[in-house]
Amino acid sequence: MAWFVYLIECKDGSIYTGIAIDVDARYAAHKGGKGARYTRSHPPRRLLAAIEYADRSAASKAEYRIKRLSPRDKRELGRRHGVR
Repeated sequence: MAWFVYLIECKDGSIYTGIAIDVDARYAAHKGGKGARYTRSHPPRRLLAAIEYADRSAASKAEYRIKRLSPRDKRELGRRHGVR
């Protein structure tokens, strides 16, 4: 089953990174205030990217690497991969 790493640009300009099987449902949860604690205090502006991985393990490893990137590099990753 495919898993995705997704990037959300928040209204304050920060970028949230997470993983999910259903990115659309997860993004809707973030928009509705039912997502991660971070996005409750930093409301989402838009979904920047969703990158597919073969399984949860691969997605989790990628999420860890992406979270360590600078905001500039995360935006570049978002530009390269975009929203599916």
